[in-house]
Amino acid sequence: MKIQVLYLPGCPNYLPAVERVQKLLVSESLSADIERVPINSDAEAAALQFPGSPTIRINGTDVEPNRTNVTGLACRLYANSSAVPSEEMLRLVLSRAKQEE
Repeated sequence: MKIQVLYLPGCPNYLPAVERVQKLLVSESLSADIERVPINSDAEAAALQFPGSPTIRINGTDVEPNRTNVTGLACRLYANSSAVPSEEMLRLVLSRAKQEE
């Protein structure tokens, strides 16, 4: 399983996102490295289709696909009105990824 956290350096929500993913990996008895990908420019944001910080991708798929296709150097809000996706959403995406392996 490939997990990436794309983020803006200095983003206050980056570490809480990584910690939530780590917590769920442990609780679901899964083993995976978390690749941390800093986004430093608008060009990188566009090239990686980065919708905001933090963005979590599992096996290349955003845990909450962006419905607007807007990319750039900005903060991100998830459907739960938080800057970090809910544990329930992450658990569902991790479960799907595990089944696909």
